Amino acid sequence: MSGKGAQELLDDLPPISYVWRTPVRRPRVTEADIPDPVAPQRVTPAMRARLERIVGRAPEVMVKITGRTKDAGHLKSHLEYIMRNGELTAETEQGSLMQGREGLKDLQSRWTEDAVLDDKRRRDGSVSVNIILSMPPGTNPSAVKDAVRAFAIETFEANHDYAFVQHLDDKHPHVHLTVRSQGYNGKRLNPRKADLATWRERFAGELRLRGVAAEATPRRTRGKVRKHDKGTVVALRRRGIVPDTDKGARDDVVRAAKSGVGGARPWEAKARERQAKIRAQYLAHAKELERTGKGSDLALATKVREFVAKMPDPETRREQLVRELASAAQRTRAGKDQAPDRKGRDTDGQ
Repeated sequence: MSGKGAQELLDDLPPISYVWRTPVRRPRVTEADIPDPVAPQRVTPAMRARLERIVGRAPEVMVKITGRTKDAGHLKSHLEYIMRNGELTAETEQGSLMQGREGLKDLQSRWTEDAVLDDKRRRDGSVSVNIILSMPPGTNPSAVKDAVRAFAIETFEANHDYAFVQHLDDKHPHVHLTVRSQGYNGKRLNPRKADLATWRERFAGELRLRGVAAEATPRRTRGKVRKHDKGTVVALRRRGIVPDTDKGARDDVVRAAKSGVGGARPWEAKARERQAKIRAQYLAHAKELERTGKGSDLALATKVREFVAKMPDPETRREQLVRELASAAQRTRAGKDQAPDRKGRDTDGQ
C-alpha cells in the first residue's frame, strides 16, 4: 500500500481483534482482544502470543455440526456409526464407558425414553446434536481426546447428557461428540454461529494446555475470502466429474459476460476493503514491534511481514471463474491465429 489512501487507512485502523475475531453479533472477548489501557497501540503479551501462533501457521481446529438426530431410529443409526456397532467405546458426561452392543443399546434407549417424555419437543425436534472435533494429520490422538473431554465438560456437563467416541481410522484424528438436545433446565440446545466460534476457541485452548499448537481463527485472518467447498463437491472434482454448482457458476459468469455485466460485485469490493484493513493492521503491529528494538520483537515483526506478503489475493469464486474463462478464451484466439490454412500455409500468409 502507498499514497494518501494507505495513510488514511492506517490512521483509521480498527482494533487488532478485527483481524482474528469471527464476525458475529456477540463475539466472545478474549485476553488477546483487550488493548493496553495506557498504550492502546502496544502489542500486549496475549496479543503477541496469538500473533506468533497465527504467523507461525499453527494448525486450525475444526468443530463442525454434522447433523441432528430426529427420532429413536435415527439416534440408533448414528450411535451405531460412531461406535462402529459396538466395536468402539463411548464415554459419557459421567465418565462412564459404554462398551459393546449392550452399551450402545443402553445409551440409545435412555436418550430415546427421555425424548418421549419431553412434552415440549416438537414432532420434528431433534433428539441430539452431532458434532465432530478434528485436527490435522500428525496431531497426538491422545491429546485430541483429552482436549475434547475437557471441552465437553466445560461446555455441556452442567446442562446436557452427551457421549463421545474417538475415531483413529482416518489420517485426521477426530472425535464424534453427540449431545442430547434437551437440557436439564428444560432449554434445548440450538447452537448458532457465535457458539461455534466460541467452541473452536475453547477446543484450541484445551489443546494448547496439552502442548498441542492450535488456533481458531476465521478465514479472513489468513487472507481468504472464499468458503471451503462441501465434501461432496470436492469428491466429485477428484473423480473428474463437474459438480452442478460449478456448472451453474460458470453459466452465470458466461451470461453476465455476454450481457456486458462483468464488473466487480459490491460484496467483492467489501471483501477487498476488509482484507486491506486486516493487512494494514498486521503491518501496524509489525511496526510497533520493530519500535521496541528487541531482538525477539524484531524477529516476530519480520515473520508478520512475511506472513502478510504471502497472503493470497482476496479472490472470490466468481472472480476466479471470470479469470479462468478469460484466459481460456485468450488461448483459443491465440490457437486460431496460429492455425494453418487449407493449403498448408500459416494464416498470416507465410
